[in-house]
Amino acid sequence: MTIPAPSDKALVPFVSVDHMMQLIHHIGLEDMMRGIAEYIEADFRRWQLFDKTPRVASHSAEGVIELMPTSDGEVYGFKYVNGHPKNTAEGLQTVTAFGLLADVASGYPVLLSEMTMLTALRTAATSALVARLLAPAGASTMAMIGNGAQSEFQSLAMKAICGISEVRLFDTDPAATRKCAANLQGQGLTVTICQSPEDAILGAQIITTCTADKQNAKILTDNMIGAGVHINAIGGDCPGKTELAPEILHRSDIFVEFPEQTRIEGEIQQLADDHPVSEIWQVLTGQVPGRVSDRQITLFDSVGFAIEDFSALRYVRDQIRTAGLCHMLDMLADPDDPRDLFGMLQRAEP
Repeated sequence: MTIPAPSDKALVPFVSVDHMMQLIHHIGLEDMMRGIAEYIEADFRRWQLFDKTPRVASHSAEGVIELMPTSDGEVYGFKYVNGHPKNTAEGLQTVTAFGLLADVASGYPVLLSEMTMLTALRTAATSALVARLLAPAGASTMAMIGNGAQSEFQSLAMKAICGISEVRLFDTDPAATRKCAANLQGQGLTVTICQSPEDAILGAQIITTCTADKQNAKILTDNMIGAGVHINAIGGDCPGKTELAPEILHRSDIFVEFPEQTRIEGEIQQLADDHPVSEIWQVLTGQVPGRVSDRQITLFDSVGFAIEDFSALRYVRDQIRTAGLCHMLDMLADPDDPRDLFGMLQRAEP
């Protein structure tokens, strides 16, 4: 299947869940995460071109529904995403998402895509891209605390982009850990099932926390964190939801995507508004240092940002130009005379 010529603006490519899974297998999971990481890095390096705003969130007792918009002046993108921790107990995904790209010059959509699967890939790609900048040199082992839907993607992205060879798993639900361990078998990683967070972090140079309870939790306490590690805190992501003891934050050099959003949703909501943080785009462009010593504790307070979704959608759009793997949606009215929308309706009468 080929993508229509630009003149056929009434048809919009739609990447379904099935097509997304086919695309991932066509490219290869690790290669696709490496590719998405390259697009994210390229877009972060031109950070100042983008419109940037904290995501628009509608909170409820059960979870959150959010819109995440951005534009580089030529292409506009947004993602719809929810986060409902209770869903797992009801047999539903905690996170679901879809996204869109549009041409700024005309306002016409140019891509509509599922993003539940794609968000897992872009989140893992971002984590590994940042860990490549901040983790200790030669890091080979990651502790994966929280073994839900993100855990396998996080583990394999760290393998593909950072070169880790071992992952140590812990979850309060042993079934989640068994699921993750089974899925990672044969993927080129040594997998160790651990009985506690303390056990999981033994020997780990990278510690990833990815839990979903909507509360101020202490997944990691201060006495658990020794010098020289990199913490990849990707759980939480809403007001009132944290994973780390505040003492850890005070001992760490903290790196974020967009401070205005992270101070609302990230671990640093526990800190004063003027607590210093560094932005990842500044590390990538050499404006601020990343890891500067072997004993430094680095913390990526990751909440996800719209530019990462923009990058992932841009990557998918480029891939389907040749791979196809999309439906063409008739979702835009296209009358012969753009002023005669009513006439188009009348001519369609049975």
